[in-house]
Amino acid sequence: MRSGLSAVLPDLSPWRSSRDFRLLWGQGLITNFGSFMALVALPLQIKELTGSPLAVGAMGAVELVPLVVFGLYGGALADAVDRRKVILLTEAGLGLLAVVLLVNAMLPEPMLWPLYVVAAGVAALAGLQRPAMDSLLARIVPHDQLAAAAALNAIRWQAGAIAGPALAGLVVAYAGNVPAYGTTVACFAVSVTMCLRLASVPPAENAGKPSLRGIAEGARYAWSRPVLLGTYAVDLAAMFFAFPNTIFPFLADELDADWALGLMYTAGSVGSALVSLTSGWVSRTQRHGLLVVFGAAGWGLAIAAAGWTSNVWLVLVCLALAGAGDMLSGLGRSTLWNQTIPDELRGRLAGIEVLSYSIGPQLGQVRAGAMAGWTGARPAIWTGGLACVATVGALAAALPRLLTYDARTDEDALRRRTAHEAATGPRGKAALDGTAAEQ
Repeated sequence: MRSGLSAVLPDLSPWRSSRDFRLLWGQGLITNFGSFMALVALPLQIKELTGSPLAVGAMGAVELVPLVVFGLYGGALADAVDRRKVILLTEAGLGLLAVVLLVNAMLPEPMLWPLYVVAAGVAALAGLQRPAMDSLLARIVPHDQLAAAAALNAIRWQAGAIAGPALAGLVVAYAGNVPAYGTTVACFAVSVTMCLRLASVPPAENAGKPSLRGIAEGARYAWSRPVLLGTYAVDLAAMFFAFPNTIFPFLADELDADWALGLMYTAGSVGSALVSLTSGWVSRTQRHGLLVVFGAAGWGLAIAAAGWTSNVWLVLVCLALAGAGDMLSGLGRSTLWNQTIPDELRGRLAGIEVLSYSIGPQLGQVRAGAMAGWTGARPAIWTGGLACVATVGALAAALPRLLTYDARTDEDALRRRTAHEAATGPRGKAALDGTAAEQ
């Protein structure tokens, strides 16, 4: 039993128990840093080339179809092939797309269309990679450490999300897009090298080839589980109505605070990091559905406040509070998914999960960009936040089993725990780490 300060600080058990988790954590930290550099530079470059909020928001529309198609196929692929190969090849592909951004930025007159092509390509590769990455966690981390692993992964993501945008805002403002994209290329080169060291993660012996029938099987399972449906629906609604990142450049203009643009991209991650760094209690929480609902509602309320206030410092505080709410919801979702989904369906369900937490932001970019062009950035933000709160409340009322979910009594969670303990008894313990050969 952890007590005192150690009961609040993050649980480091997954780092100690799994070499592959340590590798993925380090690889993800480097990738996230480089990706967030590009995440700030890309919409800024489109803004510079067009001056249009709608053109910036159109990135979401360009990314939507590849994300849907390849996210679903990536889920089926993760259940059918070695997940390490999927992660490695897609990571290399993302690095090549970063090279395209760099080369285009180095042209005397950078072109607009390659930016949309790269955005679509990134969406496709991320859709292929994310199910393999997400479904790998339960294979390399003990069942009772899944919540702790989710919190550590969140810290990894937030470290890149805080440092990447903050540094990118300065780099782009004072040195241009080329150094930002160059940093992204270098980060992916290091990340690919680390992925090469991951142990092989072969599929189950009875795994079939990726197919529409397999995808439909995963969809039927998800549809039959109201708790899973609730997590997907709540996150989709929260991101669709209250994801304002794409119009931050225009919000900074309205507040006459161009200097704060990088901080706007960073503030949410600061709030998320504060939750993650005090996440020791999450390992003892059993009501993960409550975290999903209340975290998403808190996100929407804070986003509404950020759009309503005209003081840039209050905006940053509200964005930090929004990030804290999103982190609570994300920890609940990740833990609930890993606790309840059978391993043989984990890849396909991870594909559906990719859609639930990726389509929302893409559509949210389109919604925010279109509305900002009509009403201005601030009204587009605060009305979306209020719509998020109302929709999350309606979904919680319509799907009460999400609120009553308890890992100690839920049948799927108990079944999954039993299966995991059977697979990782005395004989299977070394296999869990995926590194027996090296040890």
